[in-house]
Amino acid sequence: MNRFEGPGAGEARVRYLDADFQVISPGAFVRCAVTGRAIPLDELKYWSVERQEPYVDAAASLKRYREMGGRAD
Repeated sequence: MNRFEGPGAGEARVRYLDADFQVISPGAFVRCAVTGRAIPLDELKYWSVERQEPYVDAAASLKRYREMGGRAD
């Protein structure tokens, strides 16, 4: 069985905090707010506390930042 099978294998609901995150509803992954790609929770490294969004990588985070006109919100 891989990490996308079985109970809790769906999309998690997460609260993004400074330097950490809290799982609200169990799951195996979250979706990148920019690309839509699944990000396994154990590989999640980039997110916005202000927007409460996860990002697959630094490039996706920077893209969202630029889309927002360089603003945090």
